[in-house]
Amino acid sequence: MHRLFRGNHTARAVAASHFPHTAPIRDHRISSFIPLIEVAKPSLASHASHLRAVHETLVRQGVLQIQLGFDDDESLYLRDLIYNLHQNHGHGLPISHSAEQGWFWDIRPSTSSFQSNAHQARSETMLCFDWHTDCSYETDPPRFFALQVLQTDRYGGGTLSVLNVDRVLTFLSQFTQKRLSRCEYKITVPPEFVKKGGERHVVGNLLAASGGEIHGGSLRFRADITVPLTQDASDALAELKDILKNGKTQAETIHLKSETLPRGSIIMMDNRRWLHSRNEVKDPERHLRRVRWDASQFGACSS
Repeated sequence: MHRLFRGNHTARAVAASHFPHTAPIRDHRISSFIPLIEVAKPSLASHASHLRAVHETLVRQGVLQIQLGFDDDESLYLRDLIYNLHQNHGHGLPISHSAEQGWFWDIRPSTSSFQSNAHQARSETMLCFDWHTDCSYETDPPRFFALQVLQTDRYGGGTLSVLNVDRVLTFLSQFTQKRLSRCEYKITVPPEFVKKGGERHVVGNLLAASGGEIHGGSLRFRADITVPLTQDASDALAELKDILKNGKTQAETIHLKSETLPRGSIIMMDNRRWLHSRNEVKDPERHLRRVRWDASQFGACSS
């Protein structure tokens, strides 16, 4: 059976699982914000109680860690889980990454063999990747994404960091929140992610109302591909960038090192409620696999 570890469970409780060789090391702060579900067998991907636990945790918390108790280098459990979330809880199916790449994308360094359109994606380098959400350049960005750890960074690099959007919003001025909500930003599609329609950019807002009571706002953001179209939009974007670098935001950041996300871990996130980043990769064998799903139109622009 799967087990859902809620916020009051400590790293010691997690370590007492059936699979100590893959047990993640989680401190109290990580356990408070990121629930953990242990999965003993692949067939749980179709069990109603397991699907309900995953779905409800993603809706409530917007972030979830799954720890597999079995080898699954083909990501079959993750594939089946998302398909069954689609069948039973209304999640949209995964989106393709580009015209050449389907549901899954391998995040690992490469200097010569690229997965899509003969262009090297940022995820195929060993460079750091600053705060962003996935697919900000899509008219219908995916609500969720997941990363499965196939090989950790053995040399201490490639740390995944996550940051709650609602916490970021508390540091932004009302002026900036209003301007980020207007359709005053051009977001370029990276060449490796151009799809069959050939769309090269979208114009839209970066911030939208959530439309629910669970959280306050939805954000799409990737600084290196975003161009403000007005001076007010430029000022608002500059404030957002500054906030993401200041000490208050850093204090809100949760860092998930290799010992917290060992081989067999899957981190699942609401792509509009949580930002993520990584520091420099030090291990050329580091390997994660990504899937994105449940695409829907980003919230309407404000006037």
